[in-house]
Amino acid sequence: MTIGTEPAMQASDAARAPGSATIAGYARVVAQALERRGIDSRRVFAAAGISDALKNDPLMRLPVDTITRMYRAAVEATGDPYIGLQVANLMGPATLHALGFGLLASSTLTDFCIRVQRYFGVVSQAARVEIAAQGDTICFRSVPGAGVCAETQDMWLGLMYRMMRQLYVDELPLTGAELPHPMPAGGDAPYVEFFGAPVRFDCRAATLILPRRVMDVPLQGACPELAQLNDNLAATYLAKLNRADVVANVRARIVELLPGGDCSKARVASALHMSPTTLQQRLLERGTSFHELSNDIRRELACSYLRRSGVSVTEITFLLGFTDVSNFTRAFKRWTGTSPTQFRAQA
Repeated sequence: MTIGTEPAMQASDAARAPGSATIAGYARVVAQALERRGIDSRRVFAAAGISDALKNDPLMRLPVDTITRMYRAAVEATGDPYIGLQVANLMGPATLHALGFGLLASSTLTDFCIRVQRYFGVVSQAARVEIAAQGDTICFRSVPGAGVCAETQDMWLGLMYRMMRQLYVDELPLTGAELPHPMPAGGDAPYVEFFGAPVRFDCRAATLILPRRVMDVPLQGACPELAQLNDNLAATYLAKLNRADVVANVRARIVELLPGGDCSKARVASALHMSPTTLQQRLLERGTSFHELSNDIRRELACSYLRRSGVSVTEITFLLGFTDVSNFTRAFKRWTGTSPTQFRAQA
C-alpha cells in the first residue's frame, strides 16, 4: 500500500483559470437541496450573485468566495447550518466528472484514496489531499485553503465517506472523523448520525480515520480498465486547467506517448515547446524529475493492465514502451518486488 503525506456565475464572470476555485457543477446540487425544501434556488443564487444557468463543465469554476456567499444565502434561507451534509447525500459521481467515475471503478480503498489525491485538482484547487498512516489507522485528509466554508468541508467529507461506504463489500467501519470548523451551535448529533462515529471539530483538516485492515479489501465496483480510462481523462482535464503546471502536463504527455515507444524526455519537451534542459529544471523546481515521473506512470499503468485478464504480458510490455518482456519484467520487479506473473496471480 503506497501511503504518502503529501464561477459559472454571471456569464461575464465565468472562471476558467485554476486559482482557488471549485468545479461549478457543485452549485447545481446545492440548488437541488434547496428545491427539495421548497425554496426557490434562483432567489438564493441571485442573493449570492450567481447565475442559475450553470453548466456541468469540468473546466468551469466557481471561486471560493462565491461558494461561501452561496452557502451563507442558503443557510439564511433554510436556517440549517448542516445543509452541507444534505448536499453530500445528493451529490453523485457525475458532478466530479472523470474523477467520480474513476472512483467508482477503484479496486480498493487505497486505490480510491490515491486516485482522489492524484486527481483532486479536477474538482477543486481550494484544498490539498493527504493520506497518512497512523498505527492501525489511515487518515484521509483534505486540508482546506483560505476561505473554504464549513458547509463545503462538510459536503466533501460526507461525499467521500458515502462513496466509500457504497463501494465497500460490507458495513464500512469508521474510527472517527475530523472537521476544521467549529461545532455548530446545534451540536454534533447530525454529524455523528451521518458518519456513525465520533466527530471532532476545530481540527487541521477534514479527515476520515479508517482502520488499516479495510484499505485493501477488493471493492464491489472494481474495474481497472474503466478506472484507467477515467484517469487518462482526468489527467487531460488537469493539463487543461493547469497550463503552467509542468508536472500535470508531463504526466499527460507520457501517458499519450508511451504506447508509441518514443516517450523520451526530448520528445516530451518538444511536445511542450521547451528544451529538455528547461523541462528538467522546471521538474526539479517541483521536486521531481522526468525519470521519476516516467517510472511512476509506468508502474501505475503496469499494475492496472495486469489486473485485466484480457491483456497479455507481451502486450503490456509494448504498451509501456519497453522493447522486450525481460526488460519489463526486471523493471516491474524493481518497482514492486514481484514479477508481473506473480502480481497478476495475486490480483
